[in-house]
Amino acid sequence: MITSKELRNKWLKFYESKGHLNIGAVSLIGDGSTGVMFNVAGMQPLMPYLLGQPHPSGKKRLCNVQGCVRTVDIDSVGDASHFTFFEMMGNWSLGDYFKKEKTAWTFEFLTEVFGLDKDKLCSTVFAGNESAPRDDETADLLKSLGIRPEHIFYLPKADNWWELEGTVGTPCGPDNEWFYPMDETVETAFPEGYVEIGNDVYMQYKKTETGYVPLENKNVDTGFGLDRMLLFLNGLEDGYKTDLFLPVIEKLEEISGKRYDEDAEARKAMRIIADHTRTAVMLIGDVNGILPSNTGAGYILRRLMRRAIRYCRKLGIASAAMGECAKIFIERIYDEAYPLLREKEGYILSEIANEAERFEATLEKGMKEFDKCIAGIVRKNEFMKKSDPSYRGETVIGGKQAFRLYDTYGFPLELTEELAEEQGYSVDRAGFDAAFREHQEKSKVPAGTFKGGLESHSDMAIKYHTATHLLNAALKAVLSPDVNQRGSNITDERMRFDFNFERAMTPEEIKAVEDLVNAKIEEDLPVVYREMSLEEARAERFVGVFDSKYGDVVKTYSIGEFSKEMCGGPHVGHTGVLGHFRIVKEQSSSAGVRRIKAVLE
Repeated sequence: MITSKELRNKWLKFYESKGHLNIGAVSLIGDGSTGVMFNVAGMQPLMPYLLGQPHPSGKKRLCNVQGCVRTVDIDSVGDASHFTFFEMMGNWSLGDYFKKEKTAWTFEFLTEVFGLDKDKLCSTVFAGNESAPRDDETADLLKSLGIRPEHIFYLPKADNWWELEGTVGTPCGPDNEWFYPMDETVETAFPEGYVEIGNDVYMQYKKTETGYVPLENKNVDTGFGLDRMLLFLNGLEDGYKTDLFLPVIEKLEEISGKRYDEDAEARKAMRIIADHTRTAVMLIGDVNGILPSNTGAGYILRRLMRRAIRYCRKLGIASAAMGECAKIFIERIYDEAYPLLREKEGYILSEIANEAERFEATLEKGMKEFDKCIAGIVRKNEFMKKSDPSYRGETVIGGKQAFRLYDTYGFPLELTEELAEEQGYSVDRAGFDAAFREHQEKSKVPAGTFKGGLESHSDMAIKYHTATHLLNAALKAVLSPDVNQRGSNITDERMRFDFNFERAMTPEEIKAVEDLVNAKIEEDLPVVYREMSLEEARAERFVGVFDSKYGDVVKTYSIGEFSKEMCGGPHVGHTGVLGHFRIVKEQSSSAGVRRIKAVLE
């Protein structure tokens, strides 16, 4: 059996022997230049250089093994072949060699390095159309290498052409895909029974408004999937049985007492836990590492982790098992290829544990709420069928119910949809979106009222705004009743809170404030809004930080009996939706004023 480490090494050594520079892997997180959240292909980070910009190394022959994250088919993970993280083995020519060298090298790599039978290799090339001719050049080169003419297939643009959709002035061209039968002993007609091994793209044209023109500096872009090739070379059909996953699957078997090969439900759960944990490790441990959140890439990470946590429950194991799996990925599987993971191991494991702890606290309540939704539909259907036997029954969970699961229990909509599908139901996504918009409208600050420093009124900023009330009350309780807010600034990503205090807080005081805020979050206290006169507010001991900002009638928010403030809003309905509060930094703001920076996770 060839291991993943051996395969990576063979790829890199082969192309280094052909004069290529190993440029290593770059961040998984998109930098915004390509309009995507994550790098989804090995060539994506190299796009500027394929478009003509000189590579910083000064070299024109490059190679690497690049990690990628693709999340468009998260719901398919659980079968034998879908993964959210994968690696692409790539090599590139930036205006240097072209088809003759590349076809020869791919042929050599497959037949001499891995010993594949040239008589069984199949290849597809571009069939041509009104814009660009048939790629006979590549086909002739393949024949000259010894590939049987009947194993070369001409396919249309949809199959054997690469270009950036909707762009003009960028390189594009035909590609050459390589295939091999899964079982060498069985004679099958292409493509039945064949697996795609890899792809060589020949960027020889420039796209124009009216078609394509020849490109002066021709490029080569090669992509071979490491996970797929590892599967193929070891004669396996289950991607979770390669050495990329097998130690993790064995650990899950040990923890759960269930056998991967003997229990279909357990097998699906183990695959999801293993895949999603691996991706979480890679995203948190990335050079531009992210953390779970409710926006952007952080939301995708949170969705993956919470899906894995739910499947831990289905497997009958504690979510702490994710940490055990993460250690294996970091210490045994990717220790050589991604040494940064070892450096960040403690941090990665801590953040995985934090997210598991946060979600576990509400998961059980949320599952009970979901079950209530289903039970309500069942009762309604039973009642309606009694009066009308022809009644077909409701099978849709309402959008407002789905939004409550999201807002109150932290269930991503996709998680509710997955839960519903497992029981034969669907979710009113349009109704969810409407409930979300309604929530945002209700949360907006009315014109002319005072706004605690918000830069936006997103769902996340509203949560941070509510958390400033808890922080203010906690500081009064821990430090002194004389502590008062002196200002704040809130974005979608963090809060900044200034307060009067003459000295730096001790680590013990910081922890006490954190613990008190989190205790009030866990109590899931209601946030109650009332309008009253300024005199009434003062009589009821509401805190007014900027008295001059208020009129005769003031808006007030109380959080249980813990926090009572005059404020224009907006706020969440109850504290349980805030997540976990963590102070990132405590520092001086000005003379006699301290500043806290904090995040909700």
